[in-house]
Amino acid sequence: MNKCPRCDQPCKVSKENKHRPFCSEKCKLIDFGTWANEENVISRPVKSEDFYED
Repeated sequence: MNKCPRCDQPCKVSKENKHRPFCSEKCKLIDFGTWANEENVISRPVKSEDFYED
């Protein structure tokens, strides 16, 4: 069993959990809100080299 990335509560990541990887819709919406408010950002543009292993 994994932990919710928002609240650290145990949650399933199986298809049965429609909010995966979150434990609930509440945590999913809180996370979405932080991205929408630009509190979370990707630090730099993704480059094709990022997808290759050394």
